[in-house]
Amino acid sequence: MKISVEITFAPLEEEYKDKIKNFILSIRESGFTFKETPLSTHIYGEYTSLMYFLTKSIQESFEEIDA
Repeated sequence: MKISVEITFAPLEEEYKDKIKNFILSIRESGFTFKETPLSTHIYGEYTSLMYFLTKSIQESFEEIDA
């Protein structure tokens, strides 16, 4: 099943720009179809692989913030 996901990544800290940039770069390098807007990113793909990618990427981003 194909899905689309709209996501906004907004870390609540002063040094947020690099963390957002890294998250967007991971989406660009993922191989999924995506569309960037000023406030969110839309990602399109097969449900299982897209959700696996997002779960992993979000976890890695949280770990970067907590570091």
